Amino acid sequence: MEYRIEKDTMGEMQVPADRYWAAQTQRSYQNFKIGGELMPREITRAFGYLKKGAAIANHNLGKLDETKKEIISQACDEVISGALFDHFPLVVWQTGSGTQSNMNANEVIANRGNEIYGSKLLHPNDHINMSQSSNDTFPTALHIAAAMSIEDNLFPALDQMIATLKRLEDENTEYVKSGRTHLQDAVPIRFSQEISGWRYMLENNKAQLEASLPGLKRLALGGTAVGTGLNAPEGFGEEVAKVISELTGKDFTTSPNKFHALTSKDDVTFAHGALKALAANLMKIANDVRWLASGPRCGLGEISIPENEPGSSIMPGKVNPTQCESMTMVAVQVMGNDAAVGIAASQGNFELNVFMPVIAYNFLQSVRLLADGLVSFHDNCVVGIKANPEKMKHNLYNSLMLVTALNPYIGYENAAKTAKKAYKENISLKEACVELGFLTAERFDEVFHPEEMA
Repeated sequence: MEYRIEKDTMGEMQVPADRYWAAQTQRSYQNFKIGGELMPREITRAFGYLKKGAAIANHNLGKLDETKKEIISQACDEVISGALFDHFPLVVWQTGSGTQSNMNANEVIANRGNEIYGSKLLHPNDHINMSQSSNDTFPTALHIAAAMSIEDNLFPALDQMIATLKRLEDENTEYVKSGRTHLQDAVPIRFSQEISGWRYMLENNKAQLEASLPGLKRLALGGTAVGTGLNAPEGFGEEVAKVISELTGKDFTTSPNKFHALTSKDDVTFAHGALKALAANLMKIANDVRWLASGPRCGLGEISIPENEPGSSIMPGKVNPTQCESMTMVAVQVMGNDAAVGIAASQGNFELNVFMPVIAYNFLQSVRLLADGLVSFHDNCVVGIKANPEKMKHNLYNSLMLVTALNPYIGYENAAKTAKKAYKENISLKEACVELGFLTAERFDEVFHPEEMA
């Protein structure tokens, strides 16, 4: 491999000749050989928006000339497009402020900009990092990435699932099945009513996530090192938030209190709580689906789901609810991520939180997994859910809890005696009720209508 020499305040470093990063990135690359988890590409892209926004804001406020602004903007556009992702090699497990990732962005944009311009026009610190500090850029990149990931990736997947559940709800109004509580038989419910519960869970989760977005859209940029705004021009925070809003199409604002923005990660923690709530609901829905589809002969078997692949290497013909299993594993990971985010957010010592890379990694992984998991679960399972009316009716009419319909006519205690006799002697509720003398066969038929109980 060929190398070139780059310099920083600590001396010279050999850097791969075909990479745009410079000395500070190289030091981090060599000093943190930990794991293989790269800084999320959502953060890299967010830095592209951030650095372009800062260049435009600095120009608008009279600090950066037109040529530098234009060249920086061109290089940032390549970061945003993903064309320069190979030049961002740093792992999550680095400095807790994300300083090296901020410098990675500064160096790549400066060197690529100089290449575009044809000579050394830009300096990573003096121009790309103008009016900024790692301490306000990394939390800003985190908020930009979090808000955009939720709105652009997770919400479309959620909306698609909600729409399909609404379709299934409308298609299954005629089917009445046994309800279940405590994994035991309960009174009847319409299959459409059961589906409506799933649908509303996801609608409620979306509303919770929407409630978290205003906090994520408040940006720390303008606080610089400790929140005082040292070395940033007056109005920089407001101007850069306005420019980033124009670049992204999102309504970002400057944080009204930069001291809070640098040291507290409560907005991200709050938003991840909503992600955890979504994971909990998806766990419930996926479990319901696989229970209802269990069988095909020895389980509930009240619905069928698509058969996507063989389920066993030893049992021929076996097919498993693999999409449900995948969705529930995603839910478990997101719940674990929530613990990491919460603990990391509690570590804001004095003027700065220094657990931000791990917060970014876990938060963005949660959004990515939930969005991808929803699409997979939807496309490969939920769209193909079909009711099994015969099995639903069979299970319904064998449920002892239908005796609840007799309460108004024979009383709770006599209804309980009827259910226990039917279960003990393996006879129908009608036979038990008539044998106990509580109702005649004719009167039982008049009052006993399980479908009407839903």
